[in-house]
Amino acid sequence: MQGRLSAWLVKHGLVHRSLGFDYQGIETLQIKPEDWHSIAVILYVYGYNYLRSQCAYDVAPGGLLASVYHLTRIEYGIDQPEEVCIKVFAPRRNPRIPSVFWVWKSADFQERESYDMLGIFYDNHPRLKRILMPESWIGWPLRKDYIAPNFYEIQDAH
Repeated sequence: MQGRLSAWLVKHGLVHRSLGFDYQGIETLQIKPEDWHSIAVILYVYGYNYLRSQCAYDVAPGGLLASVYHLTRIEYGIDQPEEVCIKVFAPRRNPRIPSVFWVWKSADFQERESYDMLGIFYDNHPRLKRILMPESWIGWPLRKDYIAPNFYEIQDAH
């Protein structure tokens, strides 16, 4: 089932894939990494002026990584603002997604956390560096195939 925003994107020839609706009825769209920056600008101009949250997750061991953006249309006098969820999937080997910091400034720390925990590189982010882990940390702790440094099996603990 295609939502209102998906229909509008199709009408204007913008490539995406509808992923349906979540349990709250919020439309979810998949955007390719190479199209994400231009579509982000279009969504901002269309009225999605608030980035409510950005997060990332490891889809499956050895599989894709996902960067998720929850956008809201904030307008004066609207009780139920329109929302959309955007998912951008990137390959594990070289996960690169354009940063939307220059569109929504609130993406700053959120994209940095996704970089720090999952190793997704956000191109053109002004300060893409570790935010939670020390700079010397090796690896990406929230990846499903991550092995902690100096990991000791539970049976070896005394």
